Amino acid sequence: MNTTQTDPLSDLRALLGATHVLTGAETDRFARDWTGKWRADPVAVVRPADTEQVAACVRIAARHGLAIVPVGGNTGLVGGTANTGALMISLERMTAIRDIRPEAGVIVVEAGAVLSTIHDAVAEHGLMFPLTFGARGSARVGGFLSTNAGGSNVVRYGSTRGLCLGLEVVLADGRILDLMSALRKDNSGYDLRDLFIGGEGTLGIITAAVLRLTPTPRHYATAFAAVSDLPAALRLLRALQQATDGAVEAFEYMPRGYMQALSKYRPDLRQPFAIHDHNVMIDLGGLSRPLDETLENVLARAVEQGDVLDAMIAQNAAQRAHIWEMRESAAEVTFTRLPIVDNDVALPLDGVGDFIDTMRARLDAMDPGADDLIVAHLGDGNVHLTVYPSDDRQLDAIREMIEAVTVDLGGSISAEHGIGLSKLTTMTRRKDPVALDVMRAVKQALDPDNRMNPGKVIPDA
Repeated sequence: MNTTQTDPLSDLRALLGATHVLTGAETDRFARDWTGKWRADPVAVVRPADTEQVAACVRIAARHGLAIVPVGGNTGLVGGTANTGALMISLERMTAIRDIRPEAGVIVVEAGAVLSTIHDAVAEHGLMFPLTFGARGSARVGGFLSTNAGGSNVVRYGSTRGLCLGLEVVLADGRILDLMSALRKDNSGYDLRDLFIGGEGTLGIITAAVLRLTPTPRHYATAFAAVSDLPAALRLLRALQQATDGAVEAFEYMPRGYMQALSKYRPDLRQPFAIHDHNVMIDLGGLSRPLDETLENVLARAVEQGDVLDAMIAQNAAQRAHIWEMRESAAEVTFTRLPIVDNDVALPLDGVGDFIDTMRARLDAMDPGADDLIVAHLGDGNVHLTVYPSDDRQLDAIREMIEAVTVDLGGSISAEHGIGLSKLTTMTRRKDPVALDVMRAVKQALDPDNRMNPGKVIPDA
């Protein structure tokens, strides 16, 4: 039987209507990711309205042999939506909040819902979804689940994987996998949910999720402090955790180089005091008691010990927002110069200083004219390192050097941004070969024709 009598665009238009099958110039807004580095040239972008339509689009693509690339807010940094000739499936119409269950502490959302919308929806119930990062106003559920996003609150609440209880996924053959459980415990076989979280659409398309909520802190205490060095910063973190019973929501590292770049590119963000070599942003959240006095006392003791050199505690919501904006402007500041070697690595907390020192020594030997820019989620060991080489020919060598330093110190080459296209070579060099074989076996089992976001995450054998 000939199954190709019609062309795929005709089938898709019959399913969705012509206005939701975008071609040519209509696809321009999907043609580049946030960085501008990675491009997409799809055969079409389709905009299904529900899970059944997503599944039908996948079946049409399978019938016509088209690769599929899902797209959410397109705020990724690793080329996860880049393609040529694929069918891009946008979840932007699937924004429904299906249910909020305050007593169970969950929200049920479709994959096109924007992160900030979720924040607003649960706030009136005295609850919060604690995932937060700079792109919260445009990042969508499917995207942050597919990359297992982290953000600034991981130190207290964990990455996205720990905040998701259930998923709905359309598989490569068009079947709908229903894992929409709100259970905290379920030991009934393999944890299939975690295959798709962080899978970047290579195993299936996430269409809905059950997300875990937490009580909103009634009190916040926020500060910006200069510390003498990184060991002093970690001592301060430990002291704060002990004094507050683990109420540290964020503990962000912003060294001199970043603060100087911030002063140059965001002069409107007035800095609280003269720039020091080592600076941290501290955010505490409490349910039962104010934390300002505790924060002030811990900082005062750290000043006496010589660990803290200067500090400013936010006195109101506007000052707190100002401190947060200094940190959340990092992506904007980072991409003011090109070309770059951008890295998102994870290290043991006590290895961050060794990583920075070793990397800079080797970088100086390789390319004395290179600059670097660092910010870090210091509370969980996630370092965002950007290198600006003076010689473009050094890009690959610098990336490989950073990989080597990271792995030698027991770290990971990807903490929260994913793999996409940009880290495929890194995966080949640094991921355990047996782990890669297992990943390929899983991919083959779920997507035997290699049509789901092909070429991403898993390097060729």
